[in-house]
Amino acid sequence: MVIGFFMILVDSTIVSVATPAIRDALDTDYNTVIWVTSAYLLAYAVPLLITGRLGDRLGPKRVYLTGLSIFTLASLWCALTTTVELLIVARVFQGLGASLMTPQTMSVITRTFPPHSRGRAMALWGATAGVATLVGPVLGGVLVDAAGWEWIFFVNVPVGVIGFVLAWKLVPQLETHTHSFDWLGVGLSAAAMFLIVFGIQEGERYDWGTITGVVSVPLLIGAGLVVGAVFLWWQSRIRREPLVPLALFRDRNFSVSNAAISTVSFSVTAMSFPFMLWAQSVRGWTPTESGMLLIPMAVVTGVMAPIVGRFTDRVAPRLLTSVGFGASAVGLVLMSRFLTPDSPVWGLLLVMALIGFGNAFLWSPLAATATRNLPMSSAGAGSGVYNATRQVGAVLGSAAIAAAIESRLATHLPQASGAGAEGAGAAALPPEAFAPFATAMSEAVLVPAAAFLVGLVLVQLFTRPTRP
Repeated sequence: MVIGFFMILVDSTIVSVATPAIRDALDTDYNTVIWVTSAYLLAYAVPLLITGRLGDRLGPKRVYLTGLSIFTLASLWCALTTTVELLIVARVFQGLGASLMTPQTMSVITRTFPPHSRGRAMALWGATAGVATLVGPVLGGVLVDAAGWEWIFFVNVPVGVIGFVLAWKLVPQLETHTHSFDWLGVGLSAAAMFLIVFGIQEGERYDWGTITGVVSVPLLIGAGLVVGAVFLWWQSRIRREPLVPLALFRDRNFSVSNAAISTVSFSVTAMSFPFMLWAQSVRGWTPTESGMLLIPMAVVTGVMAPIVGRFTDRVAPRLLTSVGFGASAVGLVLMSRFLTPDSPVWGLLLVMALIGFGNAFLWSPLAATATRNLPMSSAGAGSGVYNATRQVGAVLGSAAIAAAIESRLATHLPQASGAGAEGAGAAALPPEAFAPFATAMSEAVLVPAAAFLVGLVLVQLFTRPTRP
């Protein structure tokens, strides 16, 4: 199951490294090519609440295999396309396939492993999530430099085929639960998610103002919040089964885990942008060289996650996650001190290892704690909520860090602001601009550090799970 999950998360970040190459190869502009990423994230995030419930009704294995098939075929389509418009359409199908798959991975673990031993299984899921979000920039840089942008999509095809065969043979057919589908809830949740995610995702592009005519970014986000409130009201009033059983949130640990994972996803997504801009614009490293600095983080997370998993079933989640949030926040604060024109590489590698250590204490304990008390009939719904929260956190992190970079550049290097974070990173900096640009990036890194501190406060609300 995690083979497919790994591909999904890698594809959330791998394209950002290849964006300039795609723009040049398909002869398009930046405003258009950015939709290669935006379309995927929208199609991935919007249906998550629905696809989680779909797994409860049709069976997680069936929905997972359908999603994996769509994702793999869409990856081949992406690699073979010759126009940016068709690439964007193919990425929409990739996102839909990813949305079908993701909730089923957690749902199968929740329904296969009993609560008191679920931590070790969630450790693998957590290690996959933690490592995949960091592998994307590294793998993307290597593939683009060595073989061309098409290979960031071609590589998914054999992996998808292997993942399909293994899941077909090894994943059990789990009992389905007859649900009356809440179609009004489906429409309201999809509309709310689309308006909020699209507004946040595109806010920086339109300077948080008017998109077209009377439609503005604040209006879209506000409308999404209103529709979301109507959705929650409907879920509390519906007499048949709701799309999202609000009773799930009566479990404090489920609620806290959802809030905490959003801060993790926010920070992990946000931290790479200022770091990559600094590495390439100030230090002059290539995308591959810049991405390789993240290797200690990915390796330490992958090594530590199974070890943490052994403790997840025995140690209070508050303690484990406090270590994770604390170490990650300290790591980012130290990173901000190393983003200078002449900082030693060895220091950065140690800082990355510390952040990776902290991340290992977050992904699996939060996932295991969120699902520990879920009723089996709502495993898919709970997984859908958890992954939707995680994905919205990533979108918020992307928007927040873009705004922070723009703000810091306006303060320290006004001539580089106004083009947005990506434009600033792409521009060639004169040597006299290295120091102020580095200062701007170092201050921007404190935004994800602050989000980790918010997560540290949130997990103090955990209660100790009761042993079965």
